[in-house]
Amino acid sequence: MDIAYSVNDVPIRLTVERWYHIVENHDDLAGHADDVLSAMENPDVVLRGYQASLIAVRGAGRGQYLCVVYKELKRTDGFVI
Repeated sequence: MDIAYSVNDVPIRLTVERWYHIVENHDDLAGHADDVLSAMENPDVVLRGYQASLIAVRGAGRGQYLCVVYKELKRTDGFVI
Protein backbone atom coordinates (compact mmCIF):
# COMPACT_ATOMS: atom_id res chain seq x y z
CA MET A 1 0.00 0.00 0.00
CA ASP A 2 1.22 3.48 -0.90
CA ILE A 3 0.17 6.76 0.69
CA ALA A 4 0.09 10.27 -0.75
CA TYR A 5 -0.88 13.42 1.10
CA SER A 6 -3.60 15.46 -0.57
CA VAL A 7 -3.52 19.25 -0.86
CA ASN A 8 -5.56 19.22 2.37
CA ASP A 9 -2.75 17.21 4.03
CA VAL A 10 -4.95 14.13 4.36
CA PRO A 11 -3.19 10.76 3.85
CA ILE A 12 -4.75 9.04 0.83
CA ARG A 13 -4.32 5.25 0.56
CA LEU A 14 -3.61 3.54 -2.75
CA THR A 15 -3.91 -0.16 -1.99
CA VAL A 16 -2.43 -2.90 -4.15
CA GLU A 17 -5.94 -4.20 -4.81
CA ARG A 18 -7.14 -0.79 -6.01
CA TRP A 19 -4.03 -0.31 -8.15
CA TYR A 20 -4.62 -3.65 -9.91
CA HIS A 21 -8.23 -2.66 -10.54
CA ILE A 22 -7.11 0.67 -12.04
CA VAL A 23 -4.49 -0.94 -14.29
CA GLU A 24 -6.99 -3.56 -15.49
CA ASN A 25 -9.17 -0.80 -16.89
CA HIS A 26 -6.42 1.68 -17.81
CA ASP A 27 -3.46 -0.39 -19.01
CA ASP A 28 -1.69 2.78 -20.14
CA LEU A 29 -1.15 3.59 -16.43
CA ALA A 30 0.86 0.42 -15.77
CA GLY A 31 4.17 1.47 -14.25
CA HIS A 32 2.90 4.94 -13.37
CA ALA A 33 1.83 4.49 -9.74
CA ASP A 34 4.27 7.22 -8.68
CA ASP A 35 2.68 9.61 -11.16
CA VAL A 36 -0.75 8.90 -9.67
CA LEU A 37 0.53 9.59 -6.16
CA SER A 38 2.31 12.73 -7.34
CA ALA A 39 -0.85 14.00 -9.05
CA MET A 40 -2.66 13.88 -5.69
CA GLU A 41 0.16 15.64 -3.87
CA ASN A 42 0.81 18.32 -6.51
CA PRO A 43 -2.25 18.68 -8.75
CA ASP A 44 -2.76 21.52 -11.20
CA VAL A 45 -6.35 21.71 -9.99
CA VAL A 46 -8.68 19.80 -7.65
CA LEU A 47 -12.30 19.42 -8.71
CA ARG A 48 -15.32 18.27 -6.76
CA GLY A 49 -16.72 14.94 -7.88
CA TYR A 50 -19.87 13.02 -7.08
CA GLN A 51 -20.74 11.96 -3.53
CA ALA A 52 -18.02 14.04 -1.82
CA SER A 53 -15.21 12.68 -3.97
CA LEU A 54 -12.37 14.88 -5.21
CA ILE A 55 -10.55 14.77 -8.54
CA ALA A 56 -6.88 15.72 -8.69
CA VAL A 57 -5.98 16.82 -12.22
CA ARG A 58 -2.42 17.17 -13.47
CA GLY A 59 -1.13 17.85 -16.97
CA ALA A 60 0.61 14.85 -18.53
CA GLY A 61 1.78 16.11 -21.89
CA ARG A 62 0.30 17.73 -24.96
CA GLY A 63 -3.43 17.86 -24.33
CA GLN A 64 -3.31 14.96 -21.88
CA TYR A 65 -4.27 14.96 -18.23
CA LEU A 66 -4.00 12.50 -15.39
CA CYS A 67 -7.13 12.53 -13.22
CA VAL A 68 -7.15 10.74 -9.87
CA VAL A 69 -10.47 10.32 -8.07
CA TYR A 70 -10.22 10.00 -4.31
CA LYS A 71 -12.19 10.55 -1.14
CA GLU A 72 -11.17 12.17 2.11
CA LEU A 73 -13.10 10.38 4.86
CA LYS A 74 -11.66 12.40 7.74
CA ARG A 75 -8.56 14.49 8.47
CA THR A 76 -6.52 11.33 9.00
CA ASP A 77 -7.81 8.96 6.31
CA GLY A 78 -8.72 8.84 2.63
CA PHE A 79 -8.54 6.44 -0.31
CA VAL A 80 -8.30 6.30 -4.11
CA ILE A 81 -11.60 5.32 -5.68
